[in-house]
Amino acid sequence: MLIAHLSDPHLRPKTHLYQDLVDSNAMFEAALDQLARLDPRPDVVLLTGDVVDEGMAEEYAVAAEMLAGIGLPLLVIPGNHDEREAFRACFAGHPYLAKAGPLHFAVGDLGPVRLVGLDVTVPGEHYGEVADEARFWLDSVLAAEPDRPTLVMMHQPPIVSGIPYIDDYNCRGGDRLAAVLSRHGQVERVLCGHVHRFMQARFGGTLLVTAPSTATAIALRLRPDAEPASFLEPPAMLLHHWTETTGLVTHYLPIGRFPGPYPFF
Repeated sequence: MLIAHLSDPHLRPKTHLYQDLVDSNAMFEAALDQLARLDPRPDVVLLTGDVVDEGMAEEYAVAAEMLAGIGLPLLVIPGNHDEREAFRACFAGHPYLAKAGPLHFAVGDLGPVRLVGLDVTVPGEHYGEVADEARFWLDSVLAAEPDRPTLVMMHQPPIVSGIPYIDDYNCRGGDRLAAVLSRHGQVERVLCGHVHRFMQARFGGTLLVTAPSTATAIALRLRPDAEPASFLEPPAMLLHHWTETTGLVTHYLPIGRFPGPYPFF
């Protein structure tokens, strides 16, 4: 099973730039072009939040138009820049999404790996939180299929990255989430976005990874007094490849067209 993982496109209304500097729509179009050229084709595409930048209806219209042609199953969760009800309306044709309340889901009919979405967004805030309702729901869902390899999607990572100005807005209640995950050994990865960088860390008895943004990259500044900044680094996506013999292998794939292939390695 091949799972493509994109995050944080921060789409804007047509002709508008992200932060008045970057054409995030064109960058997401390049990501979708890369997705279309993958061989073999992914079985499913995951999008871990901040689909749009300001939660505007005009932005979600752009998102719906751009995503309509991918020709692959798509699973989405909101991020802190999404507006929950506008997000729900944009993806109303996705039957796995709840009609009210948090947008948790569990999907098990796309291949051997079960895909669980955990909505940790707090409407009106940029930090995330694992509320009691969310952890009880997740515990019950994971307990229902204890022997099935599972990925858990969420937006804000529940860890400290070391980048001070993004850690102010991470997911609170990580200890409660870790306690739930530690009871369920079938969870192969926790998949996040939000940080606009690739990271990996041990968490809750499993491995947590963050997907880069298809737009800008948060500056990797690890001093506690670092000033917030971003760079226009090469965007990327992740590919999670599951086989019975190897389990889950995660690949980092830069987005773009590069010289090659050359007849050596």
